[in-house]
Amino acid sequence: MPKIKTKSSAKKRFKLTGSGKIKRKHAYKSHILTKKSKKRKLALTHATLVHANDENSVKEQLGLK
Repeated sequence: MPKIKTKSSAKKRFKLTGSGKIKRKHAYKSHILTKKSKKRKLALTHATLVHANDENSVKEQLGLK
């Protein structure tokens, strides 16, 4: 049985936490920032966790399943 390759796009976008959850960055923070409020941009700066419904899909892409 060959090894399962990791999706390059997924390994660039997601990191595992110590407890096994998957960390991700927020979208909409790369351009057209002039119309977005300072509060909104600051909130988008912080990382968050992948939703439970999407965890299996991301783990598969990372070769963890």
